[in-house]
Amino acid sequence: MNRILVCDDEKDIVRALEIYLKAEGYEVVTAYNGADALKRMKEDKEIRLVLLDIMMPEMDGIETLTKIREFSNVPVIFLTAKSEDTDKILGLNLGADDYITKPFLPAELTARVRSSLRRYTMLGSLSPEKDLLTVGSISLNDTAKEVRVDGDIVNLTKTEYEILRLLMTEPGRVFSPNEIYVKVWGEEPYGTENTVAVHIRRLREKIEIDPAKPRYLKVIWGQGYRMDSGIGQE
Repeated sequence: MNRILVCDDEKDIVRALEIYLKAEGYEVVTAYNGADALKRMKEDKEIRLVLLDIMMPEMDGIETLTKIREFSNVPVIFLTAKSEDTDKILGLNLGADDYITKPFLPAELTARVRSSLRRYTMLGSLSPEKDLLTVGSISLNDTAKEVRVDGDIVNLTKTEYEILRLLMTEPGRVFSPNEIYVKVWGEEPYGTENTVAVHIRRLREKIEIDPAKPRYLKVIWGQGYRMDSGIGQE
């Protein structure tokens, strides 16, 4: 049974989320501020996903996410207000996997939770012959869940890893933002082109020498993204 940490300073929201998630068969751990959430994450190694509010006293969701990413790659879904668009983008840049805007429908919440958990637990789904992928100086070992650029290990979030793996399986092929979202997030896109773009930009910053002039991860304007060999593109 998957265990989920729910963190929000509004106790009514925590209670509602706890009811929704338990009804779907999940175990729920609760916290009401960022410091408490970090403490529970470090004590409980069975937590598989975090639902994290952005606006909280003591330690907000952005700072909490940053500290979580220092020791864990479990999926983090932000709980945001409509007015927090800038924070949503910042959160995705810092390693959040998704966000849900308040107020949200229980069905949307549970669908996004299922999708994130599926991505987190199914990373070993490639067949053995596809476990080792190489494009230029980038190598991806799906058995070890390890990415190297010029021999150096690069730390990616789960979502970044899956996007890179998808693009590396078919170098030269253009994937549309919607196609990437469906394949990586495992659900139909809901106007999520910007979400994909943010993850692509963050991935570029980790695998490219000059993200402004990428050798590998290319934008094909009006169509999508593709993985190039990087040869002859200095």
